[in-house]
Amino acid sequence: MWNAQRIILRLFVGIIACGNFSIFDSIAQSYPAKAVRILVGYVPGGAVDFTARLVGQKLSENLGQPVVVENRPGATTAIATERVARSPADGYTLLLIPISTAIQSALRANLPYDLKRDLAPVSLVSIGPFVLVVHPSLPVRNVKELIALARSQPGKLDVGSPGVGSANHLAGELFNMRTKIKVVHVPYKGSGEAVIAAASGLVPVSFPSLAGALPLLGSSRLRALAVTSAKRVSLLPSVPTLDEAGLPGYDYSAWYGVSAPAGVPKDIIARLNAVLSKVVPELKESLNKHGFEPQTSAPEQFAALIQREIERSAKLIQLTGLKAE
Repeated sequence: MWNAQRIILRLFVGIIACGNFSIFDSIAQSYPAKAVRILVGYVPGGAVDFTARLVGQKLSENLGQPVVVENRPGATTAIATERVARSPADGYTLLLIPISTAIQSALRANLPYDLKRDLAPVSLVSIGPFVLVVHPSLPVRNVKELIALARSQPGKLDVGSPGVGSANHLAGELFNMRTKIKVVHVPYKGSGEAVIAAASGLVPVSFPSLAGALPLLGSSRLRALAVTSAKRVSLLPSVPTLDEAGLPGYDYSAWYGVSAPAGVPKDIIARLNAVLSKVVPELKESLNKHGFEPQTSAPEQFAALIQREIERSAKLIQLTGLKAE
């Protein structure tokens, strides 16, 4: 009698499971049936916002539904990340996740989400370096002169960034550590505000993305001293790398990708990944014009990259003594 009950129970569980798979298949096949949102953790105008809008347009064309970019700035992407983490797991709310989001997981112990538990990586989208820039009023023409000036005026030079724990901030902290100088960090609400502050002279030093810096470099409102990547970039062929400028091995670039709330059906994640794999290479010209290289990945590869970034950032934070404000 007991064996018969166990057989019936197993059959019942199997029927339920099959029913659930059918539901998930149906959801995936009809996805998307309405507009999709991509949340951005910064104000409009920076590299993250630019990337989200490029990707959103292509996703819309290929998914057949509007893709709306929604800016939720604050707490160096933590506000936008929490919003996505708490959204329904239906694929209609996505996050343009930058390197800064991984850094926050290494920096802050009290985040209202767990990046590994609460988000489902979809794909990497692009990578690109930062550029060390100064306001033209600063009497320096190269990295060596900047270091000498900072040493002659310890604690008097400011460096702006999109926020505490942003990748731009860590690029500056790594520069401080490698040169044994102290350029004081000034956080802003986003990349756009930070680069405008540098161009207006409110802060004399900054590490913006190429996307944010290029228009101001072209109008001579900023002066480029070096790029943070291991190799020079074609858009600034005369600008050396920090490695060439006297900091051997300095290599620090940003990456950007797309994530969804944890629990989104795997079929939807797979569909989004397939569409991104198709459309991101089509963005090569647009991305290259702003100093980015298109690069996609499997969800598992992107998850591994995020984890490596958290671990690398934790080591850098420990070495520099960086504290969340």
